[in-house]
Amino acid sequence: MTAIESVTSLSKKERDKEVRRVVASSYFGSMLEYYDFLLYGTAAALVFGPVFFSNLSPTAGTIASLGTFAAGYLARPFGGIVFGHFGDRLGRKSMLMISMAMMGGASVLIGMVPPAEMIGSWGAVLLILLRLIQGIAIGGEWGGAVLMSLEHADPKKRGFLTSFTNAGAPSGSLLGTLVMAVVAWLPEEDFMSWGWRIPFLLSAILVALGLFIRSRVSESPIFVAALEKDKEAPKREMPLLQILKKPRALVIVTLSCVGLFALKATFSTFGINFAVNGGTERSDTLFSFAVAQFIAIFAVLAFARISDRFGRRPVMAAGLALYIAMSFPIFALLGSGTTALVTLAFVMAFLCHAAVYGPMAAYVSEQFPTSSRYTGSSVAFQTGSIVAGLSPMAAAALYAGSGNSTTTSIFMMGICAISLVALWRASETCDNDLTR
Repeated sequence: MTAIESVTSLSKKERDKEVRRVVASSYFGSMLEYYDFLLYGTAAALVFGPVFFSNLSPTAGTIASLGTFAAGYLARPFGGIVFGHFGDRLGRKSMLMISMAMMGGASVLIGMVPPAEMIGSWGAVLLILLRLIQGIAIGGEWGGAVLMSLEHADPKKRGFLTSFTNAGAPSGSLLGTLVMAVVAWLPEEDFMSWGWRIPFLLSAILVALGLFIRSRVSESPIFVAALEKDKEAPKREMPLLQILKKPRALVIVTLSCVGLFALKATFSTFGINFAVNGGTERSDTLFSFAVAQFIAIFAVLAFARISDRFGRRPVMAAGLALYIAMSFPIFALLGSGTTALVTLAFVMAFLCHAAVYGPMAAYVSEQFPTSSRYTGSSVAFQTGSIVAGLSPMAAAALYAGSGNSTTTSIFMMGICAISLVALWRASETCDNDLTR
């Protein structure tokens, strides 16, 4: 009996139960990984400048701190290539276990890096190295988690079910922000010396939970069926070579992703710092950001469900166009110094982001055949993330140079416009056959 037959031979109740288990695993695993990955962004915005770059001016220290944040994004494509290759050859599940262990270990070690007064510049060096490990891990995590849901899902519900992996990102960001906000209530000296480390050290418990959950799910039946078929066929080329020989999908998908990455990274780092500098209390800013992340969880799922009916491209394009229209008001609200208006700004920004991010998981993965789907989706998605790593630094530098948010707003609008054009050039994917 083949892998597909073994799944279809199950009763509807049994199949639905297995799909729920896989989707839940993808969601919780993604949430825990993004807790670690995006927690670093909050710490980079509020802590790492004065702790590890105390010899620099506050502005220079912030930019240098955001530079270490960027290192993780620069490493993500490499993680996509490595994990994608072995995920297409050996299976999705085993790669997800390895990526989660790497992410958790790096996060715990970040919480243990000594400050600059103890080891000088070596603290910054260790931060960058550990951030690179985080980047490699998240580069392999996303593709595998999405494919586990995608390749188990009913074709008519692919957008919705795969979006649970993407919903893990705001969920992890919310969790990390809440934990950081709680420790931010400590006295300033305590928070800067040891309080900020607590959220990173908690990763040890979260990763243990995540590994247990992931160990209980089955491998993708579509992948197993393709593996069985390959045993009877001539040896295939490396997955990376397969996608590079037909690069159009890779280029289009990468450019389609840059806008959503820039939105997420900039508002998760520079946006928080901008609001605090505008007069909003640090803890209030973090809770405002957390409110937006909570709303974004459900918005990601809702927009993905809409994309199952109307297509991926229209929904994603609407989100990008809406942000372009609202960029100036969002930054004005963010720098107002009023908690309610800062909350509104974060909500507006992340609703636009959710409209793109919700359908994105299915949109990216549906572009590639099974034999290279892990590699293709991971490399395309993670290459687009490089822009995310650089955008907070660019936003901070533009703001420092001009003294206002106008240039930063124009910069963000330009990146979103690039993704909008790429989507216009792309083809719709919601009805693609995944067994090819």
